Amino acid sequence: MATISTPTVQHRPTSSEVTLRVNGVSHRLTVDHRTTVLDALREHLDHTGPKKGCDHGQCGACTVLVGGRRTNSCLLLAVAADGEEITTVEGLSDGEQPHPVQRAFLDHDGFQCGYCTPGQVCSAIGMLAEAADGHPSHVTPLPGTGSGAPPPGSPVPLTPAEIRERMSGNLCRCGAYPNIVAAIEEVAP
Repeated sequence: MATISTPTVQHRPTSSEVTLRVNGVSHRLTVDHRTTVLDALREHLDHTGPKKGCDHGQCGACTVLVGGRRTNSCLLLAVAADGEEITTVEGLSDGEQPHPVQRAFLDHDGFQCGYCTPGQVCSAIGMLAEAADGHPSHVTPLPGTGSGAPPPGSPVPLTPAEIRERMSGNLCRCGAYPNIVAAIEEVAP
């Protein structure tokens, strides 16, 4: 009589330990491999600033800074952010002193319901750094076109059109866009 052998099923791990450094504090977490940074922040670390808006990277309500660059945290897996420095809106102030972008949003009433505001503020900080580093946007004049374009790699002047283009990934259902642009203009170099 022949013996029937049962194939061995190999189970792969479905979770991993990660270290997320959030607002200067390291957190060691065991997360499912499908856990996004947004879910890790909100569900494991109680950072409720980043919001779950669309959960598809289309609204910007979840924007945080990862390694100083603006990132849609709903699209970034926590295992991919292992060891990264993550800054949420809660980590921007200096004690009781708000970040200059936060202050400008308050001074210019750059919010209404406030749902999108944490993502708007983080995105604004990220885009200010991008422009300062000379990263062009879709509306940045190209060098050599006689349009007064900045030399490659030099800071990009932040006109209202430039700000609107760079902030276009962050939606505000209340329509506070003119005030958001004014707030960013105030802090732009």
